[in-house]
Amino acid sequence: MSDRRGSRAWRVQGAAGSVALKANRPGDETAGRDKAAEVAQEDVHLVRLAEAGALDPAYRVGAGAWDGGRWLAVRWVDGTPVWHAFAPARARRSDGEGDGEGASEGERRRLLGIARTWAGGLARLHAAGWAHADVQPTNTLVTPDGHAVLIDYALACGPGDGPRLPYRGALTHTTAPEVADALLATPADAHVPVGPAADVWGLGASLFWCWTGHRPVAYEDGAGRGEKLGAIAAGGTVRLPDVRPWPFPEFEDVVTACLAPVPGDRPTAAALADRLAR
Repeated sequence: MSDRRGSRAWRVQGAAGSVALKANRPGDETAGRDKAAEVAQEDVHLVRLAEAGALDPAYRVGAGAWDGGRWLAVRWVDGTPVWHAFAPARARRSDGEGDGEGASEGERRRLLGIARTWAGGLARLHAAGWAHADVQPTNTLVTPDGHAVLIDYALACGPGDGPRLPYRGALTHTTAPEVADALLATPADAHVPVGPAADVWGLGASLFWCWTGHRPVAYEDGAGRGEKLGAIAAGGTVRLPDVRPWPFPEFEDVVTACLAPVPGDRPTAAALADRLAR
């Protein structure tokens, strides 16, 4: 399915169904990251999350070593990355100002349902004392019935973390301001723990990006990572009414609440899921 950033992934079909299989790609580590160690770390996280009741134990199928490093197999999720799931909504932009009628009531409910189930998945992690720490459009799949399913727990941060790879951020565009600030203020080998509030910011950033087609913080494509993190740490975001494809007050209010610059001002994932359910 993919071959990038030092790892490969396949869909493997067998008599008992399908699994997603990932393994490190030897000799191709990215930005100094040990992908074999990340695969092993994700396996540990899946076991611990299942024990904490935050993840279905059946999700993890198996793991082990191979000649070039580590492999991990998880249950196949029949779904589409959120970016692609939001494509019809982005395509309904009626003009450059985003002031058209936009989508149908059914499409609006679909987007709210994706946001609700995404927040619900994060709420289960947070209730167990964990943060996903890599909330982004490619790490969540939308099933045919419109439910969001979290995947890729390699970078997750949990209670009582023992020896682990230092967390040094994930996708820059969905990094919360407080995490961006900590990354800039600490050495490259320091572990920066991530909490639930950062996941909520990542959720809002992902929804903003997938719906509008614009990243929530403005910076040049060619800017270095440090410059991008600095812009995020400053706490400002692009005004949603300036880039939205069409007006959607209920959705916009949720996204804006998630992107509050101060962690304590953001709603919890559980509160978001409840709000969206109503």
